[in-house]
Amino acid sequence: MSKKLSIIVPVYNMAAEGKLNYCLDSLVGQTIRGLYDYEILCVDDASTDDSLEILLDYEKRYPELVRILPNRVNLRQGGAKNEALKVAEGEWIGFIDSDDWVSPDYYEKLLKKAEETGADVVGCDYSLVDHHTFEVGKVIVNNTPDQTGELTEEQHKSLFIRPGSMVLKIYKHSVIRENRLDFPAHIFYEDNCAGPLWSLYFRHFARVEEPLYYYYQHAVSTVHHITEEKCRDRMKAAELLYTECRDRGFLAEYRQEIEYRFTELYYAITLFSYMSGVKKPKISFIRELRQGMEKYFPEFDQNKYYLQHTGTEEQKLIAMQKKSDLRFYLYYRLRQFVWKLRA
Repeated sequence: MSKKLSIIVPVYNMAAEGKLNYCLDSLVGQTIRGLYDYEILCVDDASTDDSLEILLDYEKRYPELVRILPNRVNLRQGGAKNEALKVAEGEWIGFIDSDDWVSPDYYEKLLKKAEETGADVVGCDYSLVDHHTFEVGKVIVNNTPDQTGELTEEQHKSLFIRPGSMVLKIYKHSVIRENRLDFPAHIFYEDNCAGPLWSLYFRHFARVEEPLYYYYQHAVSTVHHITEEKCRDRMKAAELLYTECRDRGFLAEYRQEIEYRFTELYYAITLFSYMSGVKKPKISFIRELRQGMEKYFPEFDQNKYYLQHTGTEEQKLIAMQKKSDLRFYLYYRLRQFVWKLRA
């Protein structure tokens, strides 16, 4: 590896409101410049706005830092990140969403933590903001101190269930390459598959306990607009996670953790976000969800993590649906109607 760090930025239609510029400015202005040799790999994922022109301007102004990889067809974020991983030269790999940004010393602090601890993955916390600023907003703790250090089997189980966001970490490139780690392409929520799986391969996790990453909340963000397509992508991410874990030999050792994570992604989160977020939910879709769970993990509701972490109300509603899709559907819709009347 000829560089210390490769920063991978998947980009799709982020030209408006200066979002892409603010992200890139935070990357070219990192304090590691001059301390370490690093590269910024920007993958334009077949944008239809001026994103590619903005990227090319940055490549022209910062040829020693910025490299543009244009996709002819849209591969979604996972596919875009895979394209950058193919050519990345860094000893470490970092990811950032192109509408977010990081503090000037973000990568310096993470890399120094890696050097101090010998960790092969290093993370931090993040700040929720709704405008371009470096003032810290609401701080979200991404991982917990008990998940750090030389990782035991119990810590690997904990990280599989709650891996935290991948954009808040840097990863040792050699681990990624040696274990053929990548992302699902063509779907939303690719990190829901990659994050838990990747966590099983790293052996030492360290944290910088500061909110160094700024997560931009805005109306067009992936997580703020629920559609059936996105729900199906989350189901697909769960299925891919199951397949990868099975094919890589993890299913026996981590069955309880895989079952619970699958239940969350494929079923519980999808069921309630679909019913509350889609304007005209279909009973056929929620029936499909239930049947999928019966296929993969028919006794998921006996899982120790499910019993511990899933809310009592959610467990009651899921138990209702297991008995009758129609009863659950009508009850939930009626409850939504009552909520709207009260509002």
